[in-house]
Amino acid sequence: MAFKAKHIVEEIEGTRCTIVEKGATAERVDFLKSLLQLNNFEVRIAEEPLIEGSPTLFTIGVTDLIFNPVIAVFERSLKTPLGEKVSAIYWNQYSTESIGEYWEFVK
Repeated sequence: MAFKAKHIVEEIEGTRCTIVEKGATAERVDFLKSLLQLNNFEVRIAEEPLIEGSPTLFTIGVTDLIFNPVIAVFERSLKTPLGEKVSAIYWNQYSTESIGEYWEFVK
């Protein structure tokens, strides 16, 4: 769930996409997919090659090639289902509330 500052573009389902996150669990995919779709992004999901004995992981991307999740979160340009601005705390699923500034959060 850590932010990756590098902007990565890869092909998912035959479409070039900005990679939002790699190595995501099914639960994380559900969370990010609904959040990104709520914010009008077209989301693509790809199952990562299975490593024996490990859970299935996924790559999440959006078709908007100029989208950068790090910038979007820290600019607070995304909205939650309740209309609040998405914070890093909310994005990383440390809290179901979009708590103010990331440096004020204690886990």
